[in-house]
Amino acid sequence: MRKIVINGGRPLEGWVTVSGAKNSVVALIPAIILADGIVTLDGVPAISDVDSLIDIMETMGATVRRDGETLEIDPRGVQDMPMPFGKINSLRASYYFYGSLLGRFGQAIVGLPGGCDLGPRPIDLHLKAFEAMGATVSYEGSNMHLTATEGQIHGAHIYMDTVSVGATINTMLAAVKAKGRTVIENAAREPEIIDVATLLNNMGAHIRGAGTDIITIEGVESLHGTRHQVIPDRIEAGTYIALAAAAGQGIHVDNVLYEHLESYIAKLEEMGVHMTVSEDSIFVEKQEKLKAVSVKTAPYPGLATDLQQPLTPLLLKAEGSGRVLDTIYEKRVGHVAELAKMGADIKTTSNYISYQGPNQLTGAQVKATDLRAGAAMVIAGLMAQGTTEITNIEFILRGYSNIIEKLQALGADIQLVED
Repeated sequence: MRKIVINGGRPLEGWVTVSGAKNSVVALIPAIILADGIVTLDGVPAISDVDSLIDIMETMGATVRRDGETLEIDPRGVQDMPMPFGKINSLRASYYFYGSLLGRFGQAIVGLPGGCDLGPRPIDLHLKAFEAMGATVSYEGSNMHLTATEGQIHGAHIYMDTVSVGATINTMLAAVKAKGRTVIENAAREPEIIDVATLLNNMGAHIRGAGTDIITIEGVESLHGTRHQVIPDRIEAGTYIALAAAAGQGIHVDNVLYEHLESYIAKLEEMGVHMTVSEDSIFVEKQEKLKAVSVKTAPYPGLATDLQQPLTPLLLKAEGSGRVLDTIYEKRVGHVAELAKMGADIKTTSNYISYQGPNQLTGAQVKATDLRAGAAMVIAGLMAQGTTEITNIEFILRGYSNIIEKLQALGADIQLVED
């Protein structure tokens, strides 16, 4: 078993560079199945979810070459075959293979997706879209069978009952090679959707409206290879900004797109966090006094649910009381009990997280209950006096590229230990 050990209370300063977006690349890699030539991605993060996706692609017959942050994939050898359940079940984003395989082969046999336990995250919106495009859905054991009744799916007018990033991207993947036009209404608007649409358009797709709530896709017969730069990870950026405000003596966070974080930055400014925003970086000063605020997550451009947990340790440093409401994933509260073990005055009340500050955290043995909860525990460990040991760290390594090395470069006393 591996764990992260942190000796907290050390002064942190310097520079940290944000890697490519996890939530983009886990969709970009399955999207490459649709191409008839080699696709190269630059800025690919070194995370275990990428490792799993590469294994899946190679199992299916793709040729993959990796050199640092550059990933070259030739999908022409991909076979129409059942997807390996073990790898598929290890990450939530495996459901993007539904859309890409359906678009390329007119059918797909894929195991049900896994990932963090954040409460109900049904894929009914994905299936509703596929059925509108002429696919039938059936189940056999742990596998889902998707089949285009006419051998190829067709365009359709689809209204998303709720805003869903995954369903919006999956529908785009299925639609780019469908017969005719597909219109997605009430589409999600996240930057990662724009990133996936940009890759597909560079491959020869005809997608308009990505980043708005209406996306139109004109189906094409074939897609070609291309080269694409993955956007910076706005969740990783927000995590390091929170860390810098909570435990830093002056930290530059580089490779940041401010427009992807406007609502988050506004909430930090409401707390009294002092920052200097530049074209592609943010300098976070040493903070003296912070004010408690209440936080409510919302679909983009609102404050991202993925930033709720990394933000929480910083809230504990503020004076006063506040509440946190996650409107996206109601079970995203696993970090609360772990922070309480470190002496935090924090609890869950009904659907809210309530806290009182300021708090001086003390090192303890804690666990990462999911990916972003793991990031919260790392920040809390850096803030705390004494030693913090974090288990279940595989969650953290799924989404934060080279996190140990990046924090050590800032002066953190942090180690990954084989127990």
